Amino acid sequence: MTENGQQGKTRFEEFRLNGGEVLNKVKEIIHEGNVRRIILKDERGKTFMEIPLTVGVVGAIIAPILAAVGAVAALASNLTIVVEKIED
Repeated sequence: MTENGQQGKTRFEEFRLNGGEVLNKVKEIIHEGNVRRIILKDERGKTFMEIPLTVGVVGAIIAPILAAVGAVAALASNLTIVVEKIED
């Protein structure tokens, strides 16, 4: 999916993962960069957690986010990760 915005195109990617794989995928997505937002949804499509990310996110801020993602992943068996990216 793409939307035209003021800062370029916005693209969404979805990944369906089991609880144990979620944390590693979120780490991978954060390290890729150019991510505006990460949304975690349960099997029914209900939003569990929404993580806004900016270019200035540093390691000290990422650690609590990853801890929260790990806690959510432990509670849910199947999650969908929706990644909002900005393309120039």
